[in-house]
Amino acid sequence: MMIADPIAGGMLLLAAGALAVSLAWRSRYWLAGRPEPVPILKGLFRAPRRYLVHVHEAVTRDPLPGVERDTGGGAARMHMLAAGGFVAASLMILIVHVLEVRRPAALILLFAALATMAAGTALVFRRRLARPLPARLSRGSFDRLPWALTAFIGFFTIASLPAAGVITPLDWSSPGGIILLVLGGWACLVLYAGVGARAMRHATNGLLHLAFHPRPGRFDGGTDTAAKPLDLEEDRLGVARPTDFRWNQLLSFDACVQCGRCEAACPAFAAGLPLNPKKLIQDLAAAERPGAGDGDYAGNGHPGRSAGAARGGPGEPVIGSMVHPDTLWACTTCLACVYECPMMIEHVDAVLDLRRHQTLELGATPGKAAGVLEELQATDTVSGRALKARLDWGVDLRLPVLEEGGNCEVLLWIGEGGFELRSQGTLRALVKLLRRAQVDFAVLGEAELDCGHLARRLGDEAVFQDLARRNIAALQKRRFECIVTADPHALHTLRNEYPDLGGRFAVEHHTTLLARLVREGRLQPGKSAGISVTYHDPCYLGRYNREFDAPRELLAAVADDVREMPRSGPRSLCCGWGGGASYTDVPGKRRIPDVRMDQIRDTGAHTVAVACPNCAVMLEGVVPPRPRVADVAELLADAVGEGE
Repeated sequence: MMIADPIAGGMLLLAAGALAVSLAWRSRYWLAGRPEPVPILKGLFRAPRRYLVHVHEAVTRDPLPGVERDTGGGAARMHMLAAGGFVAASLMILIVHVLEVRRPAALILLFAALATMAAGTALVFRRRLARPLPARLSRGSFDRLPWALTAFIGFFTIASLPAAGVITPLDWSSPGGIILLVLGGWACLVLYAGVGARAMRHATNGLLHLAFHPRPGRFDGGTDTAAKPLDLEEDRLGVARPTDFRWNQLLSFDACVQCGRCEAACPAFAAGLPLNPKKLIQDLAAAERPGAGDGDYAGNGHPGRSAGAARGGPGEPVIGSMVHPDTLWACTTCLACVYECPMMIEHVDAVLDLRRHQTLELGATPGKAAGVLEELQATDTVSGRALKARLDWGVDLRLPVLEEGGNCEVLLWIGEGGFELRSQGTLRALVKLLRRAQVDFAVLGEAELDCGHLARRLGDEAVFQDLARRNIAALQKRRFECIVTADPHALHTLRNEYPDLGGRFAVEHHTTLLARLVREGRLQPGKSAGISVTYHDPCYLGRYNREFDAPRELLAAVADDVREMPRSGPRSLCCGWGGGASYTDVPGKRRIPDVRMDQIRDTGAHTVAVACPNCAVMLEGVVPPRPRVADVAELLADAVGEGE
C-alpha cells in the first residue's frame, strides 16, 4: 500500500482552520446581541434529533400548491447526499490522510463518501442550472456551489488514488499538479470558509440555531406560538438596533438558507406588498456587520423596492436604514413563513420586536393603527364604542350576564365582533345553537374588555398588558368550566398569552364546541343538497392553534359537497386582516383578500365557510361576483332550523 499523500491531509487541515476562523469571525456579530440563557449541553445533545425529525419534516413537505418544484429531485434527497457525503468525506479524509489509517476498509469508505457526495452534486447541478431557476431561490454565491463541490470531489479523489495503490504518487509541482492544487484550494475555501461565514454558513449556524432555538417548545410537541411578553421596565422597549435582539435570534437570522419557501408562502408578497420574508431575514443578518448593506443579496427583493440601497450596522437603527417601515407593517403575522421555514426561523417574533420599539418608543405606528391604539386606551374597545353597546345585537335574545361570584358551564366571549354588523349574525346563530343544545352559558357584559390581541400585534405591549390584567381580574371573580369564542384571535390570546400574566383558563373555539354537540346528538343538522362549500382556514385557528378538524366535521354534517382549496389546512393563505394589516394601510399591487378570493373561486364552490369574524369581513369586502361568505355557525344554524 502506498503512503497517503500528505498534501491532501494538509489541505484538509488548512480548510478546517479556515472554517474555525470564519466561524469565530462571524459568531462575534451574533454574540453581540442581548444575553439569553440557554441550556448549552442539553441543546447540543438535542440538536441532531431536531434536525433529523423537525427539519427533515419541513424539507420533505410537498411544495406549496402553485409554486414551482425544485429541479433535480427532492430538496431533502439532494441535501442528504451532498451535505451528508461532504461530512462523511471530510471525516474519512481526516482518517486516511491525517491520521494515516490506510486500511482497505477506510479507503472504501472514503471513496463511497465521495461517490455519495457526487450523486448529491449532480442534483445540485440540475437544480442550479435549471432554466428557468425557481424564482424563490437566491443566486449569487449559491451558483458557485456545484462547481466547488465538483472541484472538491475531483481533488480528493485524485489525491487519494495513490493511497489505494491505483496510481503512482502525484507530482504536485507539475502543471497538472498545480492546477489540481489551485482547484482543490479554491473548493476548500468556498466550502469550509463558506460554511463558517459566507453563503453556506447555515450549515453550522443552522445546527447551533437548533441547539439554542429561541422557542424550544416547538420541538416538544406543542405549538409554542404565543408572543413573548415584554418587560416594560427595560431601558429600551423592543428592538431598535440589531444588537437589541437576543443573541440566539441573531444566530437564527444567520441560519437562513435562502430557499425562499417563506417567500412563496407569504400573503403580503403574493399581493405585491413591500414584504419578502426571506429578504427581511437577510436584511437582519446583514445588519449584524459594521458597514452593512444588501449589495450581495441575489434573490427577490421586497416588492416595489430595489435591492442594493439598504445600509446599516450593529449600532444603526434597523428600521429606516436596512428595512423600510412599510416592510415592517405589511406583515399579517399569519405564521405561514414560520411554518414553511426548514431552518425553524421565527420571522414573526422579529417583526413584533421591531414593532414594539416603533410604537412604544417612537410613536411611529402608521395609518389608522395609531387611532385604534388611542381608542383602546380611552374606551377599552377597538371601535371606540361604549362597553355596554357590545350586547346591543342581542337585546331580543336576552343574553344572561355572569356577575361576580356567579357560575355557568360556558362563558361566551363576544369580542370585538359584538360591534361589527357582519359578525353579529354569527353571534346570533351561535347563541341560538347553544340554546337549542341546552348549554348553560352566559356572557360578561360590560365587564368584558378588548382582549388586547390587536394592541400586542401593533407593538403596544403596555396597552395589551393593561387590558389583559383587567380581564384576568374580572374572569377570576367568576366560575365557569370553559370560555368559548368565535374569534380565533381572542382564542389565541386568552388561551396562550394570558397565562404569562397569571390568567389560566380553558378556552375553546366555537367550532370545537359545536362539533362536540353534534357528535353527542344535542344538535342534529340536516344536509343541504346541491350546495357546494369550501372552507377557509383562519391563521390563528389553524397554524397558531392547530384546529383543522372541527370546522370540517361540521361542514361534512351540513353539506354533501365540501371542496378543499389547494392552499388549506396549515398552508391556508391569510385573509389579510391579521397583525393589524387592515389598519396599517400599507399599499400593494393587490389586496390580500382578493388574492385569496381568486383561490376560492377556483374551487367552483357556491359558498366559502369561515370560522373567524375578521375573515368574514375581509372576504365579504371583495367586489362581486364571488361566492357567498358564511360562518360555519351560520351554516349549522340553517341546517338545524335556527337560521334567520
